[in-house]
Amino acid sequence: MKHGSKLGLASKLLAAALMLPMIITGSIESLAAPSHQAASSTQQGATKTSRIQLEYLDRGIVSASTSEGNFLSWRLLAGEATGYGDQGLTGPTFHVYRDGTRIAVVENSTNYLDRSGTPSSSYYVSAVVNGKEVDQSLTSTPWSSPYYDLKLNKPDGGVTPAGEPYTYSANDASVGDVDGDGQYELFVKWDPSNSKDVSQIGYTGNTYIDCYTLEGILLYRIDLGVNIRSGAHYTQFMVYDFDGDGKAEMMLKTAPGTKILRYDPAGNMISQRYITLLPEDMKAGYSNQDDYRLSKAGYYEHLVNLFMNWHQHKEVVSGRWPATLEESFGIDKKYSYPLSRTDAESLVDYYMDTYAPQRSARNNLRAFEGFILDGPEYLSVFEGASGKELETIRYKPGRHDDGLMWGDYAMARIEPGNRVDRFLAAVAYLDGEQPYAVFARGYYTRSTLVSYKWDGRHLSEHWVVDSGWTPMTNPFNDSPHGKDGTDAAFGTLTTQGAHSLSAADVDGDGKQEIVYGSATIDHDGTLLYSSMDVLPPQSADPGAMARLGHGDAMHVTDIDPDRPGLEIFMVHEGGAYAPYGYSLRDAATGGLLYGGYTGKDTGRGMIGDIDPDQRGLETWAVGTWSADGEQLSTAMPGTNMNIKWSADMTTQIVNGNLDQTPVIESWRKGTLLTAEGSRTNNGTKGNPALVADLFGDWREELVVRTADSSALRIYLSTEVTDRKLYTLMHDPQYRVEVARQNTTYNQPSYTSFYFASDTDFSAVPIPVYQSPGMLNVLDQRVSEYARAGELANPLLSRLSNALKQAEHHMSKGSREQALKFLNTFVSQLEEHKKPGAISGRARMNLSYQAWMLINMWK
Repeated sequence: MKHGSKLGLASKLLAAALMLPMIITGSIESLAAPSHQAASSTQQGATKTSRIQLEYLDRGIVSASTSEGNFLSWRLLAGEATGYGDQGLTGPTFHVYRDGTRIAVVENSTNYLDRSGTPSSSYYVSAVVNGKEVDQSLTSTPWSSPYYDLKLNKPDGGVTPAGEPYTYSANDASVGDVDGDGQYELFVKWDPSNSKDVSQIGYTGNTYIDCYTLEGILLYRIDLGVNIRSGAHYTQFMVYDFDGDGKAEMMLKTAPGTKILRYDPAGNMISQRYITLLPEDMKAGYSNQDDYRLSKAGYYEHLVNLFMNWHQHKEVVSGRWPATLEESFGIDKKYSYPLSRTDAESLVDYYMDTYAPQRSARNNLRAFEGFILDGPEYLSVFEGASGKELETIRYKPGRHDDGLMWGDYAMARIEPGNRVDRFLAAVAYLDGEQPYAVFARGYYTRSTLVSYKWDGRHLSEHWVVDSGWTPMTNPFNDSPHGKDGTDAAFGTLTTQGAHSLSAADVDGDGKQEIVYGSATIDHDGTLLYSSMDVLPPQSADPGAMARLGHGDAMHVTDIDPDRPGLEIFMVHEGGAYAPYGYSLRDAATGGLLYGGYTGKDTGRGMIGDIDPDQRGLETWAVGTWSADGEQLSTAMPGTNMNIKWSADMTTQIVNGNLDQTPVIESWRKGTLLTAEGSRTNNGTKGNPALVADLFGDWREELVVRTADSSALRIYLSTEVTDRKLYTLMHDPQYRVEVARQNTTYNQPSYTSFYFASDTDFSAVPIPVYQSPGMLNVLDQRVSEYARAGELANPLLSRLSNALKQAEHHMSKGSREQALKFLNTFVSQLEEHKKPGAISGRARMNLSYQAWMLINMWK
């Protein structure tokens, strides 16, 4: 999949140098500007210091055979954009080469259809600035069809302690550049066939996460072990370059028993190593061989111990909960406290066999097994290239208990270990420049978020958000949803979270906030707002003020281009206790723009430009609506996932779930693609493994698993477009949205600007960014040219020494000295004219790369 030699990467770095004027004269404020403003106006008052960290990406060239010829597509980098026109951004012209011969000049797009190409044709493109070629991409040989199969190493199935067999299928995916070469590697989560929520009884098999090169080489596998339950809510894996070394790390929740398996290129395991337990846990007797999953007998014993210690519970001691379990269950007092084991067993029998079934016929606590209610919980950072464990810390906050204080025993449906084990994760540019990881726990009752910075060696806590516990008068019979938590600052955060979250700059200050369902956390960890409204006459409590509340789907972008800033479209499941079943809100204030009361759990909703005749993006949950709140239809498209697939920048829908074949459908044109032989994930949710702009032009690729999970099938849109836009991965909001796409109920990734068929390209912000790790890339290019015979001593040793000195001084924080040695590097390239010392291509490419670094560091 990585076509051509690695040496081609050196020449492609020339194009990256074109970003330098933007870096020097631009400002991070261009990222924060409302999308209705022109990009030129947002860059006034620019500074040299505010630059956001984005990935270095290569040209991303890809080609595929079609019935009309060979389709070719490549990236425009954000730093190359110089302005805008009616149909797109302006920037370099591109020369297209087939088999070494120039066949086309492309000015207004980054794709081309070669009607005369053959299956064996070899392509590359060169960027052209002021009439001169300054960049040459890697070469690409066409795929035989509009998709590419990335082969997977499917894990063997297993058998649960209850004797139930299970198998594996590929599930969610993510991407990151783990080696700094400008191309993505893929991360794939493997889910067992018995994967399920805590609300569903039974054991699950282990969850695995693999890292593959685009050629299908398995680098390593993270086995999360028996102490991490498998299901949508428990494993969100954030893949990103957190420390700015140009190479991605992976961060996720782990537990004793998590281990790293490494493989050789043939797919044979060559080593395995457990994560490092915290010293206090090892001292307490915990080990990586522990299994905390509860059997039926184990859960019964768990309840006996809980009841025997009831008198010591802090809520009982404080008088906030009933002093006796009999009072909690609404029966006459019968036992003395502290309870004896015999009396505790008697109360457990009553609770399991009488009290629980009376509250709901679904309460079968005798069958409760397979759950993890105890044991250490960790947050681990792994090196993206090798899977090496870099650091493991305590997951914050811990579960505290089995869900008793989280409300898991309070509702009619008793679900131990449920609300306590609801996790979310995201990546966000909280300071406008560097990426932070955000991990969350809970969203029905107690709601918590913690943000972290990774410096390459250690995780440091940035801020903590905690609603506090939701007060209950009786943990076995109460309604904890919709109540304020005990924390004065964050108490209204309870019940507002969704099954995903987004990072977006909602207030225009250049720093991303965390849109946490119906509430938003400001970049500094304070509560920006928690949205509430009055319950309507037909609701359960007319006139009362209520939270907009929890929901299954949420979408954040510029939905209405005729009003400033971003909007949030969300569905809500509060039914008769929620003001709205669906709502469109101002992202900056949380204020309602429009919405509708449904009186039921409105579980699905989506947005997109499905009707190009309408201004703005359409929204749909109960019927289809315009951006300004006009109902367009009682019908609506699917709600599984959307995709930016068409040449005209309209939005398409990915449909198909369970055993159905996935399709991409247009609201007006019908089915555009039938992905035969593939499947989506997550049951009725029907999620692709990933939808993201992985390579080629600005359109998104569809990534689905083959029916037998032997491969990830990556589909490429081959419709020729005349629209020119930088890769969506260079829009900071879109990039972090891709990273969080695997979180719980997978939601689409959205740009920070209005993306539609009528996009005003003057309003598309040009990010001012730096790409870390570029010194290492330059060093690699020197070595590759030397191996190719295009760079020889004594110049080779002089260049290598200059780079080594520059790296040394940068590591010490001495940028001035580092710049001195980079200038020496350039001088040596320009002065050394001895024939055979260096090729013309190597001299040109290395000079441009060094020039880019010099100006970036300035």
